[in-house]
Amino acid sequence: MADMWAFREAVDQWAAGGPGEPARDLAVRLGLRTAVLLEGPSDLAAVEALAALHGRDLAAEGVAVVSMGGAMSVGRYADLLGPPGLGLRLTGLCDEREQRYYDRALRRAGAPSGGFFVCVADLEDEFIRALGTARVEEIIGAEGDLRAWQTFLNQPAQHGRPRDRQLRRFLGTKKGRKIRYGLLLAESLAPGQVPAPLVELLDHTLPSRRTASGSGTAPR
Repeated sequence: MADMWAFREAVDQWAAGGPGEPARDLAVRLGLRTAVLLEGPSDLAAVEALAALHGRDLAAEGVAVVSMGGAMSVGRYADLLGPPGLGLRLTGLCDEREQRYYDRALRRAGAPSGGFFVCVADLEDEFIRALGTARVEEIIGAEGDLRAWQTFLNQPAQHGRPRDRQLRRFLGTKKGRKIRYGLLLAESLAPGQVPAPLVELLDHTLPSRRTASGSGTAPR
C-alpha cells in the first residue's frame, strides 16, 4: 500500500512539472496495467472501499486508482498515464456535464473512451439515489451530524429544494465531509444497490470477474 501511495504522489509531482522517472519506476515495481482516473479524493475513497467490500485487491491486480484533483486535469493525467506516457489502460468515472472534456482528452491521448462511465450529476448523487434520501439521513444522524444537517436545512437557500439536492450540497459544505461520507455511503450499499457506473467500472478493471449483482449501463 505504501508503494501505491508513493506512486500517486509521484504522478501528482509529475503532473505539476516534476520528473517522470519516479512514477515510471514505481509503475514497473507495482506491475501496473490499468489506471482508474477519478476527479477527487472522495471518489477515490469510495471506489477503493467498494472494491474492498467486493473482495477486490486493486493494487494486487495491477490497478492504480488516481485522484486528479479536478476534472479539468484529465488531459494531463491521460497524457502521463495513457499511451503517450506510461502506456497504462485508462478507465474511470466522469460527471455527465464534463463528459465532453474527457472525450476530447482521451482522443488526444490516443486512449479509448469506452472505459469511462458516466455519473448523472456526481458520485454522491449516484449514492443518494441508490440508498434513498431517508437512509442517507439515517447515516448522517448515526455520524453525529444531525444538528449540522438541521441547521443547514434551516438556511433560506435550502427552502423548497428537493431533498436529494439538499443532501448533495450538505455533503460538500465542510472540508473533508465528502471524503468521509463517500466512504460511508459506499460501505452502506447492499450488492443490488451499487450504482451502475460503479458496477461497470469495477468490472471493466478486470472483466473476467463480476463485482456486484444487477445490470449496468454500457460504457460510452
